[in-house]
Amino acid sequence: MIKLTPGKLAGLKSVSDHRGVIAAAAMDQRGSLQKSLAKEAGAATVPPTALEEFKTLVTSVLTKHASAILLDPEFGLPASKHRNGKGLLLAYEKTGYDATTAGRLPDLLDHWSVRRLKEAGADCIKVLLYYTPMEKSDINDRKHAFIERIGDECRAHDIPFFLEFVGYDHKGGDEKSIAYAKAKPDIVSGSMSEFGKEKYGVDVLKVEVPVQMEFVAGTEAYKGETAYSRAQALQYFRDAASSTHKPFIYLSAGVSNAVFIETLELAVESGTTFNGVLCGRATWKDGIKVYATKGAKAFEEWLNTQGVENINNVNKALEKAHSWHQKVDQHATLHEPVHA
Repeated sequence: MIKLTPGKLAGLKSVSDHRGVIAAAAMDQRGSLQKSLAKEAGAATVPPTALEEFKTLVTSVLTKHASAILLDPEFGLPASKHRNGKGLLLAYEKTGYDATTAGRLPDLLDHWSVRRLKEAGADCIKVLLYYTPMEKSDINDRKHAFIERIGDECRAHDIPFFLEFVGYDHKGGDEKSIAYAKAKPDIVSGSMSEFGKEKYGVDVLKVEVPVQMEFVAGTEAYKGETAYSRAQALQYFRDAASSTHKPFIYLSAGVSNAVFIETLELAVESGTTFNGVLCGRATWKDGIKVYATKGAKAFEEWLNTQGVENINNVNKALEKAHSWHQKVDQHATLHEPVHA
């Protein structure tokens, strides 16, 4: 059983439903959202006000059906005032990564700290890290130290730390290829095993599923090339889940709503004790074109119909998710000295 301090326990409860399942919406996209909006609008770029309005509309509609919302402090703070009393996670990392240096190294927002994010209303802190256990040890050592620092900062301010890690091909190959799909189970399991270690101070792991659905034979998402049988895919889910004792939730990784629902059904079938989702694009991605071409009012109508249907599909799939209460001692402990 994991013991949490009072602030961390309260923060986790504030972003969860009554069962202890995290049914959160994600709306912290920045660079990718700006590019997508501009592309659909046929413009070179869109102003920051467009991102703020898009995020506010998503937040005001979808938080009626979610336990929390993940936003960024750069464009998302106006939206955070429209979250229908639900929990708030704030992103701490800069969007994207520097493609000119090797290793997809992370960086934090220049004008923010855990203290400032908490003062801005965050119940939990979220950091995204590009990570693969196969990367050079020098690069991964830098990433480990980076996460240790954030873990200590979150401990000092007694606020939950959600770490999202996204795998990649350290040799520069295509992450959509079958070769990468075959490597993905080890990348996900290895990452979960690493960042579940106590020294990082991570409270919830936000993880990719360990398979690429279009390569799982016998699924609706299957496209004809096989990286794994259905039975193997189910075992990879179990292997990844057993690599950590920490609460973990799945991210949607930009797939369609239908594919994400099937993915969650596979997770349930495998028997993993996943504790919810932080799901973004699988609920609102198809509305980007509506907003960019028809404006805010049309987008709001789309959210209230298709967006709500999408998030309710996710919520239905979460009925068989497991409560993090099963992994965490519900009696908070006071701060103890930090040991490696």
